[in-house]
Amino acid sequence: MTTALTLSGSIRQGSQNQRLQAHMGRKLEAAGVAVNAISLGDFDMPIYNEDLEPDQVPEAAARLAELWRSHDIVFIASPEYNGGVTPLMVNTITWLSRQKPSVFRHAIFGIGGVSSGKYGTIWALSHLRDTLSKMGALVVPTLLGIGPAEQAFDEKGDFVEPAIIRKVDSMVHELIHFSRG
Repeated sequence: MTTALTLSGSIRQGSQNQRLQAHMGRKLEAAGVAVNAISLGDFDMPIYNEDLEPDQVPEAAARLAELWRSHDIVFIASPEYNGGVTPLMVNTITWLSRQKPSVFRHAIFGIGGVSSGKYGTIWALSHLRDTLSKMGALVVPTLLGIGPAEQAFDEKGDFVEPAIIRKVDSMVHELIHFSRG
């Protein structure tokens, strides 16, 4: 069975990106994928500093790396801060990039984000795609840049705009089609 790991680049209460993470998890499960939803808040890692290596690498980095390696699909819901990727995502990717073997070469990655603005995290997603690709990750073509957040979801946490619903369906199809599961 194909497996997926879902996570959000925001750990704050009421995060719209956690809603996106949950929505994608439901869609992947409906397509027959076993989904493991995690919170990066459960993986405490200090700000990356090369002086911490090799003796003070956080145990959480190794645990998280094993999770990324053991899933066929990784879906990241990431907000946008000042036009870029959140500090939490940057730090997470940096710590994971130091783990061996690479956590970026097995899974197929999907990325999306929700913001209050009409551009829906598109700048951050472009940066995230570029970073993941440089690490050796295969990121599916569809990007889920969703905004404004206040109008995106219904009361059940599903999307209301037909174009977004089609993009979600496209991403689920791409993730399953390209996965090695």
